[in-house]
Amino acid sequence: MEEITFYDGKGHPLIYLSPDNDDSFYLWSGHAVAYLIREQIFGWRGNHIGWLIDGVIYNLEGYRVGSTREKCPYAVYAEYAKYAKYARYARYGRYAPYAKPALQSTYSNIGLEEFISQNRV
Repeated sequence: MEEITFYDGKGHPLIYLSPDNDDSFYLWSGHAVAYLIREQIFGWRGNHIGWLIDGVIYNLEGYRVGSTREKCPYAVYAEYAKYAKYARYARYGRYAPYAKPALQSTYSNIGLEEFISQNRV
């Protein structure tokens, strides 16, 4: 399956989802920092950090933090060359997910890379 690139609120490609690697989110530098279970995003330490719904990443407050090319409201920049993937750490136990809030169309003040890395090992 093909990797899915996610863009921040300004159209910059910053992370990608690798379906071939247990639905892990990677930074462009090649580090695995989060993973997807159904539509819930968990940090590598097991904390629920947000949702991926219809190509849009939302934080726990329901604000957008990133999206696929098709869902980005701005013109997107070209993808950079990706670094090789580093070996992934073992995942920690998963905590219970939070209830889904009302989803917003506005972007969070926290950037995509900071959001997805908040619970990394």
